[in-house]
Amino acid sequence: MDLLSGKILKDVNLDEAGPKPHRPKNPVDHWSPAVLLERAAYLRKMAKHGDGSASETLREYPQHCAMLSFRSRSGEAEVHERFADLFCVLAGKATLVTGGVVAGARTVAAGETRGTGIEGGVRQTLRAGDLAHVPAGTPHRMLVKEEDTITCLVMKVQEAV
Repeated sequence: MDLLSGKILKDVNLDEAGPKPHRPKNPVDHWSPAVLLERAAYLRKMAKHGDGSASETLREYPQHCAMLSFRSRSGEAEVHERFADLFCVLAGKATLVTGGVVAGARTVAAGETRGTGIEGGVRQTLRAGDLAHVPAGTPHRMLVKEEDTITCLVMKVQEAV
């Protein structure tokens, strides 16, 4: 009986030529500049009908997230207690102000402070192709002149407190 059972199982086994290779899901996320700029065009439209800025989260990961951001006007001063910001400028230009003290500081969520400006701080111009890393706990603000816009890929990276 075992011989006959084995033959029947072999005959109905779809994997007779061997097991099919397991193909794991690709763990790599990839966004081409063309795809990011296409999404940014959509964000530009949203910003035009809103407060001059729009962003979307592309993907959340255990210790960081990838976001796309468009600005046609200056943002508030920000401090993230636990997250660093890595700005990769895709298009446009703006002035990044870092350091100093947040004026009109208010807590908007746990570990998140916003304000009307930054007193003191260092100014640097960001242009397409530039990268800027703002460590957790560092006040920062993006200033955009009236005739300018800026589009950035923003990586928010959790840092040890």
